[in-house]
Amino acid sequence: MASRKLTKRLYKAVRKAKKAKKLRRGVREVVKALRKNEKGVVVLAGDVSPIDVISHIPVFCEEKEVPYCYVPCRKDLGLAGGTQRPTSVVMVQSGKDYEDVYQDCHSQVSGLPMPL
Repeated sequence: MASRKLTKRLYKAVRKAKKAKKLRRGVREVVKALRKNEKGVVVLAGDVSPIDVISHIPVFCEEKEVPYCYVPCRKDLGLAGGTQRPTSVVMVQSGKDYEDVYQDCHSQVSGLPMPL
């Protein structure tokens, strides 16, 4: 689970990626991007019910060596992604407009301990 400070930075990166059209939103889009070996940071919502909806995504991320983390609320994740609907998972990809924010988030998420 991301800290409060990291969560705010991730939401900022999601907003900037949305503006630059470098955001993959939803389970289907993120899984498709992972299969195509696209790189980025995967952000999962921690309050998804049933959890089986997203339980396979961390396994994909570990196989493809893509960093991932959990944030508390899928409603906030959806709002950061520019939609009124709650979003279970997003993938933030690198972009020129927000490279510093992306690199900061990427390094911090990579440094998080892996959940058991």
